[in-house]
Amino acid sequence: MNKGTIWTILGVIAAIVIAWFLVDVLFSLLWFIGKLVIVAIFAVIVFFVLRSVFSRSSSD
Repeated sequence: MNKGTIWTILGVIAAIVIAWFLVDVLFSLLWFIGKLVIVAIFAVIVFFVLRSVFSRSSSD
């Protein structure tokens, strides 16, 4: 094996490690954004439910 082959193998291994890390970070970020969107949707629903409950009880 010559030096070029060794550097090629090391480059491929480094590319795989970097890609693995980037994909892991990307999926973590997407999961966090997904959870944030779901929490925001439920918060809006709960807000309107509470607002309608309290507006009915205060008008009685």
